[in-house]
Amino acid sequence: MLNTHLLSIVTFLPVLAVIVLAIIPGRQEKALKQFSIGFAIIHFLLSILLVTNFDSSVYKIQFEEIIPWFSTQFASVGYHIGLDGINLWIVMLTTFLGPIIFLSVYSSITKKVKSFLINMFLLEVGILGSLVALNTFLFYLFWEVMLIPMYFIIGVWGGERRIYAAVKFFIYTMAGSLLMLVAIIYMYLQTGTFELMDLYTHTFSGQEQVYLFAAFAIAFAIKVPIFPFHTWLPDAHTEAPTAGSVILAGVLLKLGTYGFIRFAMPLFPSAVKTFAPYVIVLGIIGIIYGALVAMVQKDVKKLVAYSSVSHLGYVMVGLFALTIYSVQGAMLQMINHGISTGALFLLVGIVYERTHTRLISEYGGIAKVMPVYAVLFMIFTLSSIGLPMTNGFIGEFLILMGTFKSAYPYAFWYAAFAAVGVILGAVYMLWMYQRVFFNIEPSEKNMKLKDANLRERIYLLPLLIMVFWIGLYPSFFLKRMDKSVEHYMKLIQPGTQLVVPDPTAAVDEGVQK
Repeated sequence: MLNTHLLSIVTFLPVLAVIVLAIIPGRQEKALKQFSIGFAIIHFLLSILLVTNFDSSVYKIQFEEIIPWFSTQFASVGYHIGLDGINLWIVMLTTFLGPIIFLSVYSSITKKVKSFLINMFLLEVGILGSLVALNTFLFYLFWEVMLIPMYFIIGVWGGERRIYAAVKFFIYTMAGSLLMLVAIIYMYLQTGTFELMDLYTHTFSGQEQVYLFAAFAIAFAIKVPIFPFHTWLPDAHTEAPTAGSVILAGVLLKLGTYGFIRFAMPLFPSAVKTFAPYVIVLGIIGIIYGALVAMVQKDVKKLVAYSSVSHLGYVMVGLFALTIYSVQGAMLQMINHGISTGALFLLVGIVYERTHTRLISEYGGIAKVMPVYAVLFMIFTLSSIGLPMTNGFIGEFLILMGTFKSAYPYAFWYAAFAAVGVILGAVYMLWMYQRVFFNIEPSEKNMKLKDANLRERIYLLPLLIMVFWIGLYPSFFLKRMDKSVEHYMKLIQPGTQLVVPDPTAAVDEGVQK
């Protein structure tokens, strides 16, 4: 059963945690938290079997399950899930962040603990289901399911403006989802199937592709979020509890970029050629705009939130540059962003628990009293900037190289303007670090701050390992997506003879230069 249904078990195992949590009395908060941590660790260890049994030598859908679900006179829907190099690492990132998130909330969540933990596990089911679904109806179902627990996580356990942020998040995402639902229904009426693999083989007319791509693209653009659909993100990040911000930055935003590469782009390749230059320009605007707005923030958490707008602009540029280099860089950068930005949100949460403020002006000089914390914050800051030998460098380098090599008339200028974001990222992140950790003598109240404790160091350690693992040995991750990226590029650019380079060699060449 494990061999046959491994992917379903990994996807739905958190439901078992929800059932057990529902049985444990709510007043036993310590037991609830300890069970959640242990269960999340088991879940992650089980998901490692997906990597160890993944065949990267050929392109095929692996761990595939196809089961008839329900049929009426109007529609027939099947349960169809599978894994390839496109979604492998995002699935692993989701299960990887689980134990880290539950460890981080051990002391920070003190009200309605049972409900919070249940919502986190339900959110994980919705995310995993969306990532592995190969049926458009099933994908839409999971896409909507994950909205509900995230809405409650922000609205119940968030900051002072939590209701405003939760409602804004829900309305934005729901509006885009309805457009996607209309497109899914239209495709079914035209083809008689919800199966994604069958839809790949159907050629829609040029006009149909434009409208259908626009419907999917708006839904995914809101989730990414692309400028100008980004306004919900800073509010959601700032008001969400630390765990909510981590899962939002780590995985939830990636569902938008994943949606482009899995659905919108291969389904409507003709429309991609029409819209690609405009999407790249919006991505570049997001890179520069997000960096400039982050630079003037007084709230450190809001600064990190706007940095997400900038970083995900790179992912969009990479996807729509339509080269092997750029697409692989974009896929890897999705993982990198989840690691580095997720870690930064955790670090901000650590000091917020001690000071109950996120104002940069309130922190000055705390490196003297929190040296270990300062070192960890610096490493993840450099990762976010994209310093060589860290994970952030690999993704950004491949994206920029691929954009330079793309076939667009203004490819050089696209890459040049995108590269400006690297400089701006260094400016706002290092300036923030300087003001928080140095500059002045720590105030009397900051002199009493305690350094990162053992629990905090334990849950930051895996993220630290990933920063250097990807930064120093990216081929482990890139090789498992090679064949899948090549396959999807052929879907997006039918009839094109692709020369598939070795991204690892390109990275080595860049490091030498």
